[in-house]
Amino acid sequence: MIFYYTFGNFYSFGETVTVDFRLPKTFGSPGASHLKDSEILSHAMVVIGPNASGKTNLIKPLSFFHWFVSRSFVDGEPKKDIPFETHFFSKDQRCEFEIELTVGANHWRYHVALTRERVLHEALYRKTSKLFSYVFTRDWEAGAYVIRQQGFGMSPSEAKKVRPNASLISTAAQYNVPIALELASLPIYTNVIETGRTHPGYDGLIEASDTFAKSERLRVRMADYLRAWDLGLADVQIREVTFTDPTNTPVIKKPFPFGVHTLGEQSVDRIFVQESSGTQGAYLLLSRLLPALETGGLAVIDELEADLHPHMLAPILDLFLSPETNPRKAQIIFTCHAPEILTVWEKQQIMLVEKDERGISDAWRLDSMRGVRKDDNYYAKYMAGAYGAIPRV
Repeated sequence: MIFYYTFGNFYSFGETVTVDFRLPKTFGSPGASHLKDSEILSHAMVVIGPNASGKTNLIKPLSFFHWFVSRSFVDGEPKKDIPFETHFFSKDQRCEFEIELTVGANHWRYHVALTRERVLHEALYRKTSKLFSYVFTRDWEAGAYVIRQQGFGMSPSEAKKVRPNASLISTAAQYNVPIALELASLPIYTNVIETGRTHPGYDGLIEASDTFAKSERLRVRMADYLRAWDLGLADVQIREVTFTDPTNTPVIKKPFPFGVHTLGEQSVDRIFVQESSGTQGAYLLLSRLLPALETGGLAVIDELEADLHPHMLAPILDLFLSPETNPRKAQIIFTCHAPEILTVWEKQQIMLVEKDERGISDAWRLDSMRGVRKDDNYYAKYMAGAYGAIPRV
């Protein structure tokens, strides 16, 4: 589970910002987990703000972190830039990121400082008792990396070979270092990439179908939810479809969804691109939410309500808030343009984002504002401009 993450000088955020899932001891609403050390963590966080305020950039660090610790060695090339941006007006090319999380029985803190050209500092800490002890530190000093290890388990000679544009964790995973393998396989599911939200299309439907083709259990759950949400479907089946190149030559077979519609004893199958955008959107969304719920992972979703009717938001989010559908304590953080969503959240589960005239984004948790009461109508006050983070029209 995620405790918090902190970052600075990353895309539109010039200053350091913290997104904190930790809740006060008095929090009594559903959708939270009580940990052994008396910490309470929220299962959900909603990000609200006007267009171009930086909402996507607030959740993008999680997608970057997931890629960096799991794929930077595999995807990168020796001289390839690390795929992120600092604030476009910043003279400092250094970005920093820190996250605290649990994976299995271990409690970790990870910190990295980097430019697009290289990692400047990388460190992993493990909590034992009430203190954090370093597992490794990696620092760029005088044209070389100085690496210290304390139980990490990577060969020192191999550790020195790590590429400047790759994480030591991602690199160590290639040598089957157990700690690295554990962190590199973090169950994070997202529709956010370097350029922002991925968009529906054949590629998205294929990727989602691959998830459901590998798990009949998830496919059945997905079909059950779509049917229950009254989308006119009796079932959704996954079948192999042969895709062609521009000359219509068959080139590859990929899993693809088909909607099954019934009327009495009649049954009609429709390839999913013929379904409504809302049905396709719900299908793609479930391909990320259901695996997170299944593994106790984290879903990072930009524009949760895209292509969905507003009434669909509550049943989708209930999947994370209800212990019956979320027994593994999965978490979700998502951006949303529908302020009505504020009626179902507590102030500790709401992040507000706005951008100033310098093009610098800022974000804060609603409960950090003085005078916000638990019994306030957050939706009404937000719409009235009491909290800021509203469009200037």
